[in-house]
Amino acid sequence: MKLALGPLQYYWPRQMISDFYRSVAGMPVDIVYLGETVCSRRHEFRLADWLDTADMLAATGKEVVLSSQVLIESEAELKTLRTLIDNGRFRIEANDMAAVGLLAGKAGFVAGPYLNVFNRHTLSSLAQAGAQRWVAVMEASAELVGALIAGSPAGLEAEVFAYGRQPLAFSARCMTARAHDLPRDDCRFSCLDYPDGLTMQTREGEDFLIFNGTQTQSWRTVSLLSSLPAMQEMGVGILRISPQSQATDSIVALFRAACDGLMPFHEAERRLAALAPSPTCNGYWHARPGMVHLPAAGGL
Repeated sequence: MKLALGPLQYYWPRQMISDFYRSVAGMPVDIVYLGETVCSRRHEFRLADWLDTADMLAATGKEVVLSSQVLIESEAELKTLRTLIDNGRFRIEANDMAAVGLLAGKAGFVAGPYLNVFNRHTLSSLAQAGAQRWVAVMEASAELVGALIAGSPAGLEAEVFAYGRQPLAFSARCMTARAHDLPRDDCRFSCLDYPDGLTMQTREGEDFLIFNGTQTQSWRTVSLLSSLPAMQEMGVGILRISPQSQATDSIVALFRAACDGLMPFHEAERRLAALAPSPTCNGYWHARPGMVHLPAAGGL
């Protein structure tokens, strides 16, 4: 089973991004997704920097995919999307239907998790447009993923978000700026102060959500590591790990050890819990509320 490192969701300083991806070159991941998916105001890395990083990682033998922005709101963002698609070197992950429209009929692309694939008809339409891989929606259950794989066109790869804080929603408003009483157009790049997002609490003081600019995430950290045997059985070929500011290399190593049979899945997940920035959960995979954590039952 292949391991993929998903696109960086947070806004980090330029040097931190550079150092991180230099370390990724030595991690046992097969696929690396690069690019800004959350907010077009994040300019520490620009397209030229992402392409340079892509070349560096590709030289180490990794497959590199350039991820498009999720919520396209302006002509400037559409222009950036066109430039990204016309890069001429690397496959694209389409995270918006505008990207799918521009990619249709071109070299095979990845249908990202934000395209809301809930049935085989949608999956077939994306495959006809040129998708060669699809990433399951964040709230997908094992039953849904299994059914979609069973009914998918031949040769279409399936990928599942297996670790990280789960993106739940995107907005035209910047929630991090709003938390600081700032307008989005004058956010003062507040996201730079929160390398793993800004924790929001309920009125009762319970940690509940993460604000990450225009993106809202789960506070709990999704971990499906103990469910890997079931994923292998149903035909999931790729597991996505989302970067975090600390210990990403150790997290990748635990997934690799479990996938290669060098460590029991449950032991790897126990160690993984100590590296997560918050308690782990897997409720959606078990068709339960997302914040729930259930032990693997019957391999699921």
